[in-house]
Amino acid sequence: MRKRMRFMAALLSAAIMTLLSGCHGSRGLDDFKIPEEFDVSRSYEITFWAKNDNNKSQQDIYKKAISDFEKIYPNIKVNMRLYADYGRIYNDVITNISTSTTPNVCITYPDHIATYMSGINIVVPLDDLIDDPRYGLGGSSVSFDSPSRAEVVPEFLGECYLGGACYALPFMRSTEALYINEDLVNALGYEVPDILTWDFVWEVSEKALDKDSSGNYAVNGQKVLIPFIYKSTDNMMISMLKQLNAGYSTDDGQIEIFNDTTRQLLGDISSHARTGAFSTFKISSYPGNFLNAGQCIFALDSTAGATWMGSDAPLSDIAESNKRTFNTVVRPIPQFDTSDPKMISQGPSVCIFNKEDPQEVLASWLFAQFLLTNDIQIAYSETEGYVPVTSKAQDSDEYREYLSLSGSDQNEHYRIKIEAAKLLLDNTSNTFVTPVFNGSASLRDAAGALIENVTKAERRGTKVDDAFIDKTFSDVRSLYKLDSSLSGAMKKDSMGPMPRASVILLWSLGLVWVFISAVYITRFIKDKKKDN
Repeated sequence: MRKRMRFMAALLSAAIMTLLSGCHGSRGLDDFKIPEEFDVSRSYEITFWAKNDNNKSQQDIYKKAISDFEKIYPNIKVNMRLYADYGRIYNDVITNISTSTTPNVCITYPDHIATYMSGINIVVPLDDLIDDPRYGLGGSSVSFDSPSRAEVVPEFLGECYLGGACYALPFMRSTEALYINEDLVNALGYEVPDILTWDFVWEVSEKALDKDSSGNYAVNGQKVLIPFIYKSTDNMMISMLKQLNAGYSTDDGQIEIFNDTTRQLLGDISSHARTGAFSTFKISSYPGNFLNAGQCIFALDSTAGATWMGSDAPLSDIAESNKRTFNTVVRPIPQFDTSDPKMISQGPSVCIFNKEDPQEVLASWLFAQFLLTNDIQIAYSETEGYVPVTSKAQDSDEYREYLSLSGSDQNEHYRIKIEAAKLLLDNTSNTFVTPVFNGSASLRDAAGALIENVTKAERRGTKVDDAFIDKTFSDVRSLYKLDSSLSGAMKKDSMGPMPRASVILLWSLGLVWVFISAVYITRFIKDKKKDN
């Protein structure tokens, strides 16, 4: 019996040591140091995780990029894994951090990178690599036409800094746009201004709800109309607060969103949800589908989604019989102050994960900066309403010609897509990003949840008053683990969510103590019986 107990204890101890070493390995890599020379005599195999919405054109661009890169560096093999959305990439990276099996290069968002950085030296800081005279951007030993640091749009590169250091390269950028059925606006007696105010959008949306004697909406003659649909309600709340200079969060992770301005905004939004003038993607479905069917006047979505918008949208997925013909115009998102427009900057970036072999990291860096070359930047931006992140690509003859051919066809030069891209090009200096810290992704989700909650409540006939908003604040704060004061989980220097290996380790330690206690008690009882 004692031998069996000792054997079991030894097994548990071995398991704990394995977990400890795994946990240490995932959180304790050495600082990456740039090798003096890239060893081309060796072969490398790196993994690249990317996001794609089943867009074959984008898949082909990735495949060609890898093929072209491998021709330049035949000793580097790139294995690509495509994901349907960024959330799945994020979840898999978090899981793989605990087992030291992260990819080498990953397309992601700064909010996600902030969480990846909860492990020590997991994500490689890029400042030294960017500025390295040999292997940095535009470096002398780089075997392709890499852009220099000065040729990366400063606003876009600035979005990749966390805590004073650069942890990513921007890959593509987009913003949000208001896609408008101009015919319906005109039918209601209005003209579409260059920049719309929130008051204008709400006024037109409410007026559009008038019905005829048959119960159809008078403006479109249909039984269905949702005048204003917002795709991303997290961006809606964030943008409104930014435009009003109201609290959202501080740079060091202080949560400020639960304030009186947010309360007022929720009250205003809910009043339009009550009448049916406003809804969201999560509640009603994709705004482009309603827009293209003549059942929506203002569809607010990313410029990257422009190919889904309008009568002739090449990627529209509603039945041809449901489509309506109308003039589509593209405008910035609604503003509170049209003289000082503010719109969010968004889009994927590329980060590099640290490995034990610095040469492997350098190989990964070479591929990451290859994604900034003109051929890839221009080709990818032409698939959607993205804009290239380098002035080198934006100022090229090829890209300028692409923009000049707006409307010449309904696919590559689809007018709405190019107008959406131009909107961002013309407003780059008016864009903003939210503070990034470990937990900022949860705060973003919470911002959207506030709007979703009051909109759902109104559609169900629940009264949205101060008491309801108080409860919504409390519920959302609890659900997303937000503390409006000094929450350690929200601070930039927080270690963040505990890795799975650490959780398992703590449970294992607890089980060991239970086992030891059980053995001790059993032996104590036996000894007592012997004494008796």
